[in-house]
Amino acid sequence: MSRTKKKEGTVRGKTTNRIINILLVLGCLTILFPLYMTVIIAFKKPSEMTNDVAGALAFPQKWSFENFAEAMRVTDFWHSLGNSLLITGVTVVLCILIHSLAGYLIGRKMKQRKIFKISYYYIVSGMFVPFAVLMMPLVKETAQLGIANRFGVIVLYVVFFMPMNVLLYSGYLNNIPMALEEAACVDGAGVWQTYWKIIFPNMKPMHATVAVLTAMSTWNDVMTPLVIMSGTDQNTLPLAQLNFQTQFGTNYNLAFASYLLALLPILIFYIICQKQIINGVVNGAVK
Repeated sequence: MSRTKKKEGTVRGKTTNRIINILLVLGCLTILFPLYMTVIIAFKKPSEMTNDVAGALAFPQKWSFENFAEAMRVTDFWHSLGNSLLITGVTVVLCILIHSLAGYLIGRKMKQRKIFKISYYYIVSGMFVPFAVLMMPLVKETAQLGIANRFGVIVLYVVFFMPMNVLLYSGYLNNIPMALEEAACVDGAGVWQTYWKIIFPNMKPMHATVAVLTAMSTWNDVMTPLVIMSGTDQNTLPLAQLNFQTQFGTNYNLAFASYLLALLPILIFYIICQKQIINGVVNGAVK
């Protein structure tokens, strides 16, 4: 009887593994196929574009970088890249500094005082507010304050990413024992010194996680720069992609070449920080 049950369990386990493997393969295809199409079309000439599937999937007759050069000219690539780097870099730095402080204060005090617990839930509830609800009031407010520019976009990003980052930081503090802070207090260190010399360095995996999540969201965002910086020449790279879309069609060759150019910087940043990401997310999610 027990052998029969073991065999049934083994068969079920193999069946489950096969289903999971099939789902993983399908998931990979849904990601790799669009990427393959983007690369192929980016290197093709407009004359090679066809409406049939076989023609669309075929390799270029001659691999050419002309589309990339033209895309860089149309989008004013270096200027747009500078704006994206500035906005993303400043946003990441401010988020790490401000949100880690807020997460530390709330995470350590929320079990002791009710006001911090209420603050925690109030901040985290911001994740459930859609941007469409805030869009028009923010456009009006930033215009009245005179910050309808890169500075205003950075401020909005710091506010938008606070709920998720505070959730991650406050959860990650469970992995840092209170004994470290108590030992520092005995040695005469104040709260400020304890945070910067002990807590902040020990949250390095979470800093990497927050940096990557914030950078990717900031870098790829189109809506916020579009509604806040509309009418200015301070285009970001994602915003510059709109140059290829007109009322009568889209130049896919130049658009896809531009997409690849915009993808490279954030992809390099992700590869550099990927070792810390999984550890930070898993530990930060434990409450």
